Amino acid sequence: MPEHGGNLDAALQRFGGHARDWIDLSTGINRQPYPVGELPATCWSALPSRSGIQSLHRAAQQTYGTDAPILATNGAQAAIQWLPYLASRGSARILYPTYNEYAAVLSAAGWKVTETSDLDALAGAELAVLANPNNPDGRRYEPSQLLALLPRVGRLVVDESFADAVPGLSLAPRAGQPGLLILRSFGKFFGLAGLRLGFIIGGEADIAALAVMAGPWPVSGAAIEIGSRALRDREWAQATSARLARDSLRLDAQVTPLGWALVGGTPLFRLYETGDAKLAQERLARAQIWSRIFPHQTGWLRLGLPGSETEWARLSAALAR
Repeated sequence: MPEHGGNLDAALQRFGGHARDWIDLSTGINRQPYPVGELPATCWSALPSRSGIQSLHRAAQQTYGTDAPILATNGAQAAIQWLPYLASRGSARILYPTYNEYAAVLSAAGWKVTETSDLDALAGAELAVLANPNNPDGRRYEPSQLLALLPRVGRLVVDESFADAVPGLSLAPRAGQPGLLILRSFGKFFGLAGLRLGFIIGGEADIAALAVMAGPWPVSGAAIEIGSRALRDREWAQATSARLARDSLRLDAQVTPLGWALVGGTPLFRLYETGDAKLAQERLARAQIWSRIFPHQTGWLRLGLPGSETEWARLSAALAR
C-alpha cells in the first residue's frame, strides 16, 4: 500500500504516547472541522434514500458551480479505484509528483503508467491525471490551460481535492464535456475525513457508468445529512477560507527563522525544503507533532495547519527548541 499522511500509528510505534496526545499535521485536513450538530436517528437506522442522495447532489452542484452530472462517492478515493474500469486498459500519464494512489491503482489494473513533470507531456495519453492545486507542492494551473489539453487526451482527470479554498481554479463550471472528469473531496476542507464523502463530476455517460460501479447506496445516511448541511453553509465556508489563508501565512512566518524554504502549498498545507526532512520530522515528533516526509525528496517536509491556539503554541515551542 502506498504511504500516506495520517499514518499516526507509525509515529506511535517510533516515539510512543497515545494518539490523543499527538497533533497530526501530516495531512491537509482542516483541524477546525465543520460543526456537525445533532443528526436524525434515521441517519443510522434507515437505508440512504434516493431523494436524500439527490438532495446532496444538488447541494454539491450549487457549491461547485455546475449543473453537470455528479456522483457522491465514499471519499474521493472510491472514485480513484473505479477510474481504470471506465475504458479498456491503455496508456495513462500522471503529472508528478502527486497523490500516489493514482499510479498504484492504475498499474494494478494493468494500465501502462508514465509519470511526468511536464503538463504538455500528458498529451496523447488515453488517460491523463493531474491535481489542481497539486499535492504536495501546490502547483496550480489556470482552467484555460487544462481545457486546451482536453482535446489532446482520451480522458482528463482533474483532482480538485484542495480546490475549495481557491474556487477560481476549478473546472467544475465547465464540467459535462466528454472526456473530462473532476474529483472533489469533502473531508479535507470541511475537516471531516472520517465521514468518507467525495464527488466526481463529468459527462453523462461516464457518471452513469460510475454509478453502476458505486451501487445503490454509495454513501451513508450520515454523509448525506452532514454533507448537505455543510455544502449549503456558505457563511462557514467563506469564513473558513479567510482563516486558512491567514493561517497558511502564519505557518510560513513561524518556520522562517529555521531557514526552511517554502516549496509551495495550498491554504490547507505547506511544503518546505528543510535540508534534512527526517531530522526535521524527528524534531517535531519528539514534541508529539507528526508531519509528512517524502522518499523522492529528502529535504521536503509537509505540514498541515494547526487548529486551536493551543496547537499553534505547541508547534511554536517545538520549532523554537
